[in-house]
Amino acid sequence: MQIAIDTGGTFTDCVYVCDGALQVLKVFSTPDDPARAVLEAARHIAGDKTPRVRHGTTVGTNALLERKGARVAFVTTAGFEDTIAIGRQARANLYDWFATPPKCIVPPELRFGVEERTAWDGAVLRQPAASELDELTGKVRASGAESIAISLLFSFANPQNELAVARALSRLRLPVSISHLILPEFREYERASTITVNAYLATTVGGYVRSIETETHMAIMQSSGGIIPARIAAEQPVRTVLSGPAGGVMGAYFVARLAGFDKIIGFDMGGTSTDVALVDAEQGGPKTTNEAIISGMPISVPILDIHTVGAGGGSIARFDSGGILHVGPESAGANPGPICYGRGTKPTVSDANLILGRLDPHNFLGGKVTLDSDRARSYMDRARHTISTVEAFARGIIALAEAAMEKAIRVISVERGHDPREFTLVAFGGAGPLHACALAKGLRVPRVLVPRMPGALSALGILLADRVRDYSRTVMLKSNQDLEPYFRELEQAGFEDLASEQVAGTASRSADLRYVGQGYELNVAAGPNMLADFHRAHRRRYGYADETRDIEVVNMRVRVTAPGEQVHFPASDLRAGDGERAILDRRPVIFDTPHEDTPIYDRDLLRPGDAFPGPAIVVEYSATSVIPPGCAVHVDAYSNLVIEVP
Repeated sequence: MQIAIDTGGTFTDCVYVCDGALQVLKVFSTPDDPARAVLEAARHIAGDKTPRVRHGTTVGTNALLERKGARVAFVTTAGFEDTIAIGRQARANLYDWFATPPKCIVPPELRFGVEERTAWDGAVLRQPAASELDELTGKVRASGAESIAISLLFSFANPQNELAVARALSRLRLPVSISHLILPEFREYERASTITVNAYLATTVGGYVRSIETETHMAIMQSSGGIIPARIAAEQPVRTVLSGPAGGVMGAYFVARLAGFDKIIGFDMGGTSTDVALVDAEQGGPKTTNEAIISGMPISVPILDIHTVGAGGGSIARFDSGGILHVGPESAGANPGPICYGRGTKPTVSDANLILGRLDPHNFLGGKVTLDSDRARSYMDRARHTISTVEAFARGIIALAEAAMEKAIRVISVERGHDPREFTLVAFGGAGPLHACALAKGLRVPRVLVPRMPGALSALGILLADRVRDYSRTVMLKSNQDLEPYFRELEQAGFEDLASEQVAGTASRSADLRYVGQGYELNVAAGPNMLADFHRAHRRRYGYADETRDIEVVNMRVRVTAPGEQVHFPASDLRAGDGERAILDRRPVIFDTPHEDTPIYDRDLLRPGDAFPGPAIVVEYSATSVIPPGCAVHVDAYSNLVIEVP
């Protein structure tokens, strides 16, 4: 049995196939020991069997955000020890005089230099002396380091010196992260940062993976949208920092294509945060980036282009000293959780939705959890400050949360030259369908797609994901030079890696290009149209292109892919209906106007072909969908809710 498990801040979601049908299980996450919830879910589903688990984990992400990783010794070329702390001159908050950059995860006493030098073309100008390597080993041993990151200048052009340093330090029997093996690319700061993050997470993620592997056969979702063996994830945990959100993007892309929508904006709202991503099938599907910044640290391994904001169902509402209301980024998480769960005491977005009637207290998680409306109202009444009513307080919380999420969607659409009116908003996560229609209306997105099992779509994406290996190399070649030998070398490495797992793969090629003299690149598919595609991509991103200028090939990239789990999603015949048989109840719900008498639909009783207007609330096991007045919904052949937004 194969189970896909996605760990979130509040819930751990599981998807598996039983008797040919997809099944969903949600359990509360265990932040104190995330592996416990994963193993409990696996035992519940598989019983005495040893399951194959595909896992999207937040362990590495949380360790980086909370600065709870290993004590890392950073080893680099002498004279460049402080590169990891100096970084670039770019300031995230240009006009904030009080902005403080995140503290470097490697303190000064753990930065070590080696007298060596490799030139830009790979020529070894100076080898490290054996006596110096012995001295370095002694210093690292005495420092109390728990993990080692090695990133020497130009090691991507020739790794000889880096390998010599790694051999010397391997005597310490500590995890060693080596830059030319993980990121053989130029830009010394970004490469050093990526390798340092890898070393920082090595003990945390490695121990987590081993604790789950004792009872399962596990593979891990990587940030680029593909599956890797647990062994590789333990050695290269930097590839897992956006593991769960990547599963959501892949799941949204799959269900949207199946439903006939090629241009989508994925909107994944969970308990702690909201992740958004723009995907256009005409441009090759989900896009990766090598310019991600997580918790102030650049990470240059391939990561799906996802934008995250601290707005979720558990986001806490508070008033500052001036009486101004704020929502998030602090979250109530799984423990204590929102007020209505029975333990929390601080108002959250979930509590606000309950007060407005948008959550059904008796049909949450299929009735397994009863939400405490009276408790939520009591605590929110005490916390509403000068706001006139609890309902007005709740509406203010929702408005602020939706403003933050709308801004996030504008970042990945309007600010990058895309018109939201050409896209479909795919809403998922436990809280996504609650707010999707309001966001679509504000952004003028014409429709919302709520897939089956929206609260577990990330887990579904993990279940369906392909096995993927990514390889890259900095080459700095003119665009008219022969690139074939370099691509073949990368492809051969990928085919051999997959062959070691008894699977065969196919390769896709791309390259990072720039006009000669520029400082940054754009990635386009390699092939006969590569240069034309670059000009087009440059025009879309920057508003202009110059087809008379010379183009430089900076990095070459190969992705080797083996097909993932095959799950059949049959289409049903459409039969016109109004969904009346699915109405469970009617109750007042607050939208933009005072209480609207609103029908509550059971999604399990809706049939393909049913159509009805808003206002409506659709409840199901993993999520609740809100259809405001003026919107209209129909159920398609795959049981998705397709909501037209005026």
